[in-house]
Amino acid sequence: MLAERIPDIQSALAEAGLDGWFFACFQRNDPIGLDLLGLNDESKLVTRRCYYLVPRQGEPRKLVHALEPAMLDHLPGGKAVYLTWQSYREEIARLIGGGKRLAAQYSPDNELPSVSRLDAGTAELLRAAGVELVSSADLAQQFAATWSAEQLAGHRRANVHLHRIVREAFHRVGEILKSGHGETGIDEYTVQRWILDAFEQADLWSEGDPIVGVNKHSADPHYQPGPGHSAPIVPGDFLLIDLWAKEKRPASVYADITWCGVCAAAPTDRQHEIFAHVAGARDAAWELVRSRYPHQPVHGFEVDDAARGVIRKAGYGDLFFHRTGHSIGTSDHGQGANMDNLETHDTRRLMAMTGFSIEPGIYIADEFGVRLEINVALTPEAAEITGAEPQRELLRLLA
Repeated sequence: MLAERIPDIQSALAEAGLDGWFFACFQRNDPIGLDLLGLNDESKLVTRRCYYLVPRQGEPRKLVHALEPAMLDHLPGGKAVYLTWQSYREEIARLIGGGKRLAAQYSPDNELPSVSRLDAGTAELLRAAGVELVSSADLAQQFAATWSAEQLAGHRRANVHLHRIVREAFHRVGEILKSGHGETGIDEYTVQRWILDAFEQADLWSEGDPIVGVNKHSADPHYQPGPGHSAPIVPGDFLLIDLWAKEKRPASVYADITWCGVCAAAPTDRQHEIFAHVAGARDAAWELVRSRYPHQPVHGFEVDDAARGVIRKAGYGDLFFHRTGHSIGTSDHGQGANMDNLETHDTRRLMAMTGFSIEPGIYIADEFGVRLEINVALTPEAAEITGAEPQRELLRLLA
């Protein structure tokens, strides 16, 4: 709860030379602000603009609309209420007071879109009042992306379940294919439903269905099978499974992994080659984090560079067309640093008690794609791969 962390936020503001942290919430515009301000419950209808300012010193200040005057009553601080657009302009000027350098959910040039939530009009109002806007990216990571010890333990448990479930899913496919009933007995959608049933049995929950893709579908990073569009799984197929879930308890944290296998006794030379390049890229990214954290700074873009460099050197750079990894939190894609120097230039430093994925891939259209995803948790002492050891070779379902 933000109310309990205000002294820590004020210390962070002082350290960063900032006069305050400005929050602007309207409808569902800012996941970071809604989460920190306790407004992320969808039953709370933020239908009018409301604002909260945590100053470097002193009591926080609120500004709410007369139609929703109690919207921020659960937070400390003095409250002002506006009704008309004229009073809104007056009150927002009072709210910011003498604050000249304010952090906000803003990213210069939209460099970090997950942070860049402040609308241009409000930014214009603030600048007209003499405010220098500073990105809250580092503050948001510190206060919205870090895990508690309990959350870390829950993430570890969830990831152990995911590794068990994914191995069981591959085993089940192999057993059906070995029985000789592969053409009529199993397809992508059937495996996806089985994984979701396994989540339920393990008391896990996911905001999205797992990806189960064979052959060319495995070359689509966001492919989703369905009852009307699901390919059968037959001997000789290449199979990718990407699954993510978290424990069914408040504030639990996700785990998210991807494994690959072949519906054969052994992979082809091409499948083996591509797997080796992707595994090498994953291991290079992990080695960078492992060897430097926590004694040297590690930034998101550097982890991406380490993985991408391996795949580019192998000649497949154009076939790795997504970031190397994403922050993990109470949502599968969290509010911390992403391992990205492709889609964005993520200069955020990796912080203790956060977690992220490392998941490079090579995707050959109309053939197959390999993605190998691990999760990394950063304790104050070290980096760790959670759940189980990384996949070292393609699973051979008919061996």
